[in-house]
Amino acid sequence: HIDSWSGRVVSVDLEPVVRLLNGGRPIIFLTGHVGNWEILGYLLAVLGYPLHALFRPLDNRPLNRWLVQVRRRRGLHLITKWNATARMQEVLEGAGALAFVADQNAGDKGLFVPFFNRLASTYKSIGLLAIAHRVPIVCGYAHRLSPGYRFEIGVTDLIEPEDWSGQPDPLYYVTARYMRAIEQMVRRRPEQYLWSHRRWKSRPRFECMKQPMTSTLRERLEALPWMDDATMERMQQPFDSR
Repeated sequence: HIDSWSGRVVSVDLEPVVRLLNGGRPIIFLTGHVGNWEILGYLLAVLGYPLHALFRPLDNRPLNRWLVQVRRRRGLHLITKWNATARMQEVLEGAGALAFVADQNAGDKGLFVPFFNRLASTYKSIGLLAIAHRVPIVCGYAHRLSPGYRFEIGVTDLIEPEDWSGQPDPLYYVTARYMRAIEQMVRRRPEQYLWSHRRWKSRPRFECMKQPMTSTLRERLEALPWMDDATMERMQQPFDSR
């Protein structure tokens, strides 16, 4: 709560994020299933910065009711996936803050971007929202510290509209960049990542057909400023997602 959070949280390089929050601009926050992702939205709500977080209700109804109550206790607003599109646009148009846990497999129709030097299917919706509304994306984490109930909260990337405006494929750039930021979160605390999600379950069509990488995908990857030859070569090799 407001009187005890500072004894539980160590913040790292959050000044640019605080300036954004106080500036009245819409913001997209995202993280991965690493550390304690629940703490991020809860803490910001405690500090008076309410977030609107996208979530899928749990199948266990009593447990879901408890979780919803906990999340809403300090002012976190929840958006279910069934009414998400209209609500997310309303939040951004009203200069609000949206929050996502953005590292799950997006199926065969997702964008395949690098994640730990392998292509991983990633949702397009975050990038589309950011580009359409020219909204900055804050990639943040909450790693567990020991001993006790303590956390390090920090940011691995802050993606501004100016960063993607000059890219040949802005949507691919934004999506690849925020997945790179999530990878950096995981590399710092790999033992705190939820590896059981099978992040690489879906595979690009060229892999399934046992064919070479398409020229379109190759061009998108080569246009990423941080791409190197070794990573490109590895992503073209056969990969068993099991």
